[in-house]
Amino acid sequence: MDGDVAVGVKRGSDELNMYSSSPNSMTANGSDSKKQRLDESPPSRVLHIRKLPNEVTETEVIALGLPFGKVTNILMLKGKNQAFLELGTEEAAITMVNYYTAVTPQVRNTPVFIQYSNHKELKTDSALNQRAQAVLQAVSAVQDGSSPSSDQGVLELAPPPSPVLRIIIDNMFYPVTLDVLQQIFSKFGTVMKIITFTKNNQFQALLQFSDPVNAQQAKLSLDGQNIYNSCCTLRIDFSKLVNLNVKYNNDKSRDYTRPDLPTGDGESTNKDHSLLGTPSGALASYSSGGGYSSSLSLSQGGGAISPLSAAAAAAAAAGRVALSGSGVSGVLLASNLNEEMVTPQSLFTLFGVYGDVQRVKILYNKKDSALIQLSDGNQAQLAMSHLNGQKVFGKVMRVTLSKHQTVALPREGLDDQLLTKDFSGSPLHRFKKPGSKNFQNIFPPSATLHLSNIRDGVGEDDLRRLFSNSGGTVKAFKFFQDRKMALIQMSSVEEAIQALIDLHNYDMGGNHHLKVSFSKSTI
Repeated sequence: MDGDVAVGVKRGSDELNMYSSSPNSMTANGSDSKKQRLDESPPSRVLHIRKLPNEVTETEVIALGLPFGKVTNILMLKGKNQAFLELGTEEAAITMVNYYTAVTPQVRNTPVFIQYSNHKELKTDSALNQRAQAVLQAVSAVQDGSSPSSDQGVLELAPPPSPVLRIIIDNMFYPVTLDVLQQIFSKFGTVMKIITFTKNNQFQALLQFSDPVNAQQAKLSLDGQNIYNSCCTLRIDFSKLVNLNVKYNNDKSRDYTRPDLPTGDGESTNKDHSLLGTPSGALASYSSGGGYSSSLSLSQGGGAISPLSAAAAAAAAAGRVALSGSGVSGVLLASNLNEEMVTPQSLFTLFGVYGDVQRVKILYNKKDSALIQLSDGNQAQLAMSHLNGQKVFGKVMRVTLSKHQTVALPREGLDDQLLTKDFSGSPLHRFKKPGSKNFQNIFPPSATLHLSNIRDGVGEDDLRRLFSNSGGTVKAFKFFQDRKMALIQMSSVEEAIQALIDLHNYDMGGNHHLKVSFSKSTI
């Protein structure tokens, strides 16, 4: 077994730089180690752990050291598959290294390398390392059987107030089922009950653990994490409730301690009805997590809890999100529009930031209102949440879900005012391609716009002039290094919306069409 583990090996001062692809670095089976001249490193209470699997959590790394004594610090090197673990004493570290010389240490069934570090203690930036510290305290609390407290003043943690967490899913671009939540949160302890519901057009859940400390660990590790790449962000806090009363086991609620509960109203648990309820619901549920369940695994690396790529998630979701016509509407009603200014094209461009618009119909008898049909109810929900209440062409636009399932095209020759337009074959759809980077760049309207596909030779003055001509005032501008992308800041969100409508897909010549989207950055 010795060949599987490298222990007691000294590394040079570039240790924290993670041995950037050094040609003589060790392979997982240690076969290259014979070729290296390795000095014995003096024991240190800081251990360096390598070859960690991508999905590894702070909790799992800490667990390697817990049997040998108190773990006093941890530094995770995201994206490098490495970590540093500091134990309370040098003796504990020596015992750990000696033990793992004889027994191959494994994390998630993957052999890992453990060795002494050159560092005698870990000096971590408390701001950057705050969550790791919080997880460390929670794990220590479980080990000590006490509530965690911070020796280093990094984060003071009160005893967990409740075993019940309130979970809000932001930017919910793909369906999140009760089973998906159960699978994610059960990594931290026994999940007893879950209730899902919609409040203020947001998907929320109440989830009860068997122990408040497990709830605290889950909150510390998962708050702010994404379930899928760049979307479905978990916002977690403690509920004021300490016990959930679940009446039915179905798609919306589950008591795992009582499998005998009825489904309620004669519904079976896999009946295809809206996960988010009516009338605000826009996602169809599906039973038992479908294709997600086997591949869900907790990960802090790469920003997503699931290793699913955006492409895989998009493909999986496409088969399970109810498309218009199957009981869940992808059609929105936009009202209080400026009827002198609004066109099907302008609505296509604006709503197209959040989904692929198929058809737009400005109402013949009420020209300050329009129906906008997106690819599915999920995109409609996203567009509604971001665009309702925004000022467009000088008026505050209202956006709600429509009772219509589709937008009907007029019979030939009857639409003399060109109020209805079919965009289903448009090359400008942002989300048609699974895994597109556009999935990762969905932000609320903001005064700062992101520009891409800028033609060579086009300078800052050219772009400032172009955006000033759309009727706004350019406050700031910044090129990215390659000068193919830039940020441009208008004086208001309304001006930025106007500029996006006017200039997205603007022909800059030479087959370069300018791409414009809202940015989360400021200049």
